[in-house]
Amino acid sequence: MSRKLLKSGVIVSVMTFISRILGLVRDAVVANLLGAGTNADVFLLANKIPNFLRRLFVEGAFSQAFIPVLTDVKNAGDEAHLRQFIAKISGTLGVIVSIVAVLGVIGSPVLAALFASGWFIEHLEGQPGGAKYELASLMLKITFPYILFISLAGLAGAILNTLNKFGAAAFTPVLLNVSIISCAIYLSEQFSQPGYALAWGVFIGGLAQLLFLIPFLIKAGVMVRPRWGWSDPDIIKVRTLMIPALFGVSVGQLNLLMDTVIASFLGTGAISWLYFSDRLLEFPLGLFGIAIATVILPTLSRNHVTKDDVAFRNNIDWAIKMVCVLGIPAATGLFVLAEPMLLTIFQRGAFSPMDAARSAASLQAYSFGLLSFMLVKVLAPGFYSRQDTKTPVKFGIWCMAANMVFNLILVWPYDYVGLAMATSMSAAMNAALLYWALHKSRVYFVSKQTLSLVVKIFVGAILMATVIMLMSPSIQQWVAFSLWAKVTELFVLILTGFGTFALSLVIMGVRKHSFVAHV
Repeated sequence: MSRKLLKSGVIVSVMTFISRILGLVRDAVVANLLGAGTNADVFLLANKIPNFLRRLFVEGAFSQAFIPVLTDVKNAGDEAHLRQFIAKISGTLGVIVSIVAVLGVIGSPVLAALFASGWFIEHLEGQPGGAKYELASLMLKITFPYILFISLAGLAGAILNTLNKFGAAAFTPVLLNVSIISCAIYLSEQFSQPGYALAWGVFIGGLAQLLFLIPFLIKAGVMVRPRWGWSDPDIIKVRTLMIPALFGVSVGQLNLLMDTVIASFLGTGAISWLYFSDRLLEFPLGLFGIAIATVILPTLSRNHVTKDDVAFRNNIDWAIKMVCVLGIPAATGLFVLAEPMLLTIFQRGAFSPMDAARSAASLQAYSFGLLSFMLVKVLAPGFYSRQDTKTPVKFGIWCMAANMVFNLILVWPYDYVGLAMATSMSAAMNAALLYWALHKSRVYFVSKQTLSLVVKIFVGAILMATVIMLMSPSIQQWVAFSLWAKVTELFVLILTGFGTFALSLVIMGVRKHSFVAHV
């Protein structure tokens, strides 16, 4: 692995860590301001819709299609062609997302009806819950232009990343978090509904992300005047590559959409409780997943090109070891400390102890899927590195269908927690299918050494959980603690749990060389 690749991975991971920390601060501010009631449900929905499109197009299909074409153009060495391509892709994307943004603002009532069908039905029936639909329609008019700003910022970030300038693009999510936090603190009292202040925070944050990247584009010499280029050969190539990528990326996003639609039928608080628990799950998933995926994909691609099958298997094996040693204790910690963490981070202002308890139930359900989510991140590159995109997409479709079935089965007995359980189950199914396909094609199979290590990790995690549960105060004590006492107690428990886990691995004979890839 080259130093440049490792350095790039460290830069992205550090920026991601900063963003995740500020994200938790942002969510704590939102919880304090809105709690988990009507305003919170509406804002989270109004924020989720443009983010749904962002993940679908900007971070998903568009980036997967655009970056390879941009790399080809750049490697050709024709500076004029490179600038022309950037001008046409920015102009074409800019016009399209501008139209989408305008249509979204105008059609916000339709979008609210699609994404929150339960609220819309209550609105039609004249029930009190219908007010949430009306509020969501208005708030969407503020948040939806975010898709325009973040699309162009995503384009700028992709260009800079292709030029090996990773820091600026990785930093931009920090600006969004700072904007939302600032608007919550300084603007919330200016509106009848404090959720409007947060919506303006999303709008301002998206614009700030785009403006922040412009000086870096100028410095790199790729800031050009946008032009329309729908029929340009390079743009056609991007469009062609986007179709299968869009199909693949849409699988996961449709699952999230389905969860939101069902949650809108479950009464006030369901969307918020799922959101706050998901935010805690995303912290270890995003931090560890991005770091490992950044390292493993280019390495596997190189192994495939050089036809080094042994190195390919060993590197996947290494990634799985790292995922297990990070994911298993993280999932265990989330499960046993779910309510204490939610009480510590979010319980203040409008976010009540009951909200923490409700969110904790869904976080515990999500925690069972954390390892599976992380395994998917390291198993999927085993296909992408060999230019096999069809297999992960096929499995993704199966898992999407399974997730919908699981949702319908589990939502009735377990309410909103059933949605989290279904998500974890479909993730486990996805990871199992990916491994099965790699094993069947003799690309990769788990080594005996890895199985032995995983067993030891599970034993260490069980010991860690036992120690934490024995030491942890009762929930009534957690609720009564001051903020400082909560933070101190939580820090001690996490530190003690980590020490127990690490010591147990050492006693069982686990050493540094246990994680080394034997390439």
